[in-house]
Amino acid sequence: MKVRTRIAPSPTGEDLHIGNLYTALINWTVARKNKGKFIIRIEDTDRERFVKGAQEKILSSLKAFHLNYDEGPDIGGPFMPYKQSERLPLYQKYIGELIKKGQAYYCFCTKERLDAMRKEQIAKKQPPKYDRHCLLNIKDPQEKIKKDEKYVIRLKIPDKKEVVFNDLLRGKIKINTSEIDDQVLIKSDGYPTYHFGVVVDDHLMEISHIIRSEEWIVSTPKHILLYEAFGWELPVFAHVPILRNPDRSKLSKRKNPVWVSWYLEEGFLSQAVLNYLALLGWSHPQEKEIFDIAEFITCFELKDMNTVGPIFDIVKLTWMNQQYIQMLPDSDLKKEIIRFYPKSGELPDDAFDKLIPLLKTRMSTLKDFIKLTEYFFQAPDIKIRNDKEKMVTEQLFQLLRETTPWNKDTIFASFKSILNSQNIRMPMLYYICTGLEKGLPLPESLEILGKEKTLKHLEKIQSI
Repeated sequence: MKVRTRIAPSPTGEDLHIGNLYTALINWTVARKNKGKFIIRIEDTDRERFVKGAQEKILSSLKAFHLNYDEGPDIGGPFMPYKQSERLPLYQKYIGELIKKGQAYYCFCTKERLDAMRKEQIAKKQPPKYDRHCLLNIKDPQEKIKKDEKYVIRLKIPDKKEVVFNDLLRGKIKINTSEIDDQVLIKSDGYPTYHFGVVVDDHLMEISHIIRSEEWIVSTPKHILLYEAFGWELPVFAHVPILRNPDRSKLSKRKNPVWVSWYLEEGFLSQAVLNYLALLGWSHPQEKEIFDIAEFITCFELKDMNTVGPIFDIVKLTWMNQQYIQMLPDSDLKKEIIRFYPKSGELPDDAFDKLIPLLKTRMSTLKDFIKLTEYFFQAPDIKIRNDKEKMVTEQLFQLLRETTPWNKDTIFASFKSILNSQNIRMPMLYYICTGLEKGLPLPESLEILGKEKTLKHLEKIQSI
């Protein structure tokens, strides 16, 4: 089989959802493992919820995580276009085929009628389904269309048919058509619904594996009926588990950051995030927790995924990110920091190189660099809070001015002298010198900062 996988995000949010990144990783890995193709298709047919700029953000996020795709809206491919809003003539062609076959029909029912119908069905404890009023009562829909009456086009679901399909992760699944509504395929604005667009596009783009979230299991029979109506070969279906909050609820922005850009902005390394996502619903054969993407491709088998919804734990992700930071060669960590925080490139190379080993064991994310080193870029805005701090600042200035040579050992000796004579603890010195309560080792930090900048800072706060 020629393996072709895809994800089809909708530009209706701020960015790519972390759950979509998880699904993208699985699809990308299956394609790479089988020397296949990974495709991005933008499903932008929900015009009411469309967010301008969201498509660009989605594609940018995928590239930031190095999930490079082989075909997509910005790079093209053999099945262009890759945006549903640019494929409307195709949907009109195929919906026409279904209408001719009697497998789809026009529906002119108003929202008010549909609401009243569903309200009555619920009151009678019946499943809310379209009652086929238009299919049964409208003999010539073209007359209504000529009068510009609004309509949708629905799929005519076969009566009392058992739809059976094999899910690669879950085995055989059966659903009777008595449980399925006559799904809308074309909306009143002429755009396809998800259910119609996804089937037409997946077939035309020769998608071999439909790997998506488990929430789409209930929709799969509708899609299979469409494949059968057109006489098309079915793809392989695999429904991966939904990521969940620690309380087992579906991952949502009310309880967890869900946009991929948030993780980038907080300084999580892309390789650490992918490593963490890889372990959600799958275990390394050697029970490893830390492995690179190449090893994941080698070891991963789609059939080995667990169907129980995995817990997305940001604490565990932060720990993993910390491990990745510590494993990075100093030169690579330096590049990552400069990429994340370009201002850091203003540091002299020798100072930066000396800082890296101090930072490695104290950073959980790249953002920690800014908190730990802000006094290297601008003098801290410190206000002396009491007479004791004022006295210590004056004595510290005098001691450090006389400290020579300027290195961590002589600086520490000066600190030890003032700690003993003033009967204070290190946090006070840390605050006076940096504006922080704790952070990098202070003697080493001041050695790197330099004597001139250190004394200039102490002199300034004495005059405030």
